[in-house]
Amino acid sequence: MAVSPADKETEDQEALPRSPERMSPVDTALLVVDVQEAFIPHEPFGERIVWNCGRLMDGAKIFGIKTFATEQSPEKLGSTVTLLAKRLESPAASKTAFSCGECGETFMEWRKTGIHRVLVCGIETHVCVQQTVLDLLAAGFQVLIAVDAVGARFTIDHKTALRRMEASGALLTTTESALFEWCGRSGTAEFKQISALAKEKEPRESA
Repeated sequence: MAVSPADKETEDQEALPRSPERMSPVDTALLVVDVQEAFIPHEPFGERIVWNCGRLMDGAKIFGIKTFATEQSPEKLGSTVTLLAKRLESPAASKTAFSCGECGETFMEWRKTGIHRVLVCGIETHVCVQQTVLDLLAAGFQVLIAVDAVGARFTIDHKTALRRMEASGALLTTTESALFEWCGRSGTAEFKQISALAKEKEPRESA
């Protein structure tokens, strides 16, 4: 069958270079900050945060992306919620500092393997998440925040922290955007799995 000039022109075109701003499974890690039993009941959108963190963790597993979780004083505030804990290959790291920078050895190991981006999710936006993001930026990582997978008890704290982190150089994204950015293209086995995650129904909660 003859190929039309338009189709031939399309075949001859080369793809544009990949933007250095796009996340890739080979250069990105996922950080899950303090999604613990004691916090969730006090979060207006706690179920949604857990759900989106879980979807990010599932997506990370599909693409072989390293995932690291932390717990703030777990002897007082409880462990990572069960739905997320069962997804972890290694137990969450205990910390007393609000910033996950206290676990610096993990981040330095990531850097040795070529990871220079960190996608952050967890609790609370204006405390542990914000202090972690600022420290990661200072350490030279590009930091992205899944805004629908972080939260705080009060809206003003959540929104103000997002504004401060963005002004400091962090990039804002969403759970679904991150999943499809890792995927990159349709027509693959990974795409089918990511599409299934995207079709899950969001928990219904009242503010």
